[in-house]
Amino acid sequence: MTQRNHSTEDQAARWTAVDAYLTDQLAPADEALTAALAASDEAGLPKIAVAPNQGKLLHLLARVQGARTILEVGTLGGYSTIWLGRALPPDGKLISLESDPAHAEVARLNLARAGLDQVAEVRTGAALDSLPKLEAEGVGPFDLVFIDADKKNNPHYIEWALRLTRPGSVIVVDNVVRGGAITDEESSDEAIVATREMFDLVARDPRLDATAFQTVGVKGYDGLLIARVVS
Repeated sequence: MTQRNHSTEDQAARWTAVDAYLTDQLAPADEALTAALAASDEAGLPKIAVAPNQGKLLHLLARVQGARTILEVGTLGGYSTIWLGRALPPDGKLISLESDPAHAEVARLNLARAGLDQVAEVRTGAALDSLPKLEAEGVGPFDLVFIDADKKNNPHYIEWALRLTRPGSVIVVDNVVRGGAITDEESSDEAIVATREMFDLVARDPRLDATAFQTVGVKGYDGLLIARVVS
């Protein structure tokens, strides 16, 4: 038992070291990104923002997509929002939905510091209340949707993403492996149950072509789902 625990600790340390190397090489921090994390920590926000190399992945996906409009479900302190916002052209638009007013205020300050307050808008309130309002306003369609909020509503967020996108849009969902627990058919954890429902929904919906992969690193063991709207 001791040896297994020791090996797990060594493995996690290796993951973290590799992430640090990749980040230093390919996604180095700058003043705005560093300040965003520092401000989030100072405000007591949970340390659940995407890793820097994952932020860079979101940035590259948005650029490859040629995204002009982005929807983010789950803002936290705006760290991922900065990565996504920087991928947009000057006339692009990003709307990020955050349920916690205190988190939203931190994010707005971070986005302003990054020079993105004219591009990125943070809306406060439960996402399942905000999403119908977006539809009613005729906002969209969005070229890219990033979902990283309360996991129990992942199936609903996918359904709304489909209503607010178009053929060719991309949907990304974070934290879909849950340390491997996603394979537990008997789990009573609402995040696991809902994420499994999300996978079932994505797998059977002919409008989506998707894959998912496992990730390891400074954020531990998890994964991403990436889907393209095909019809």
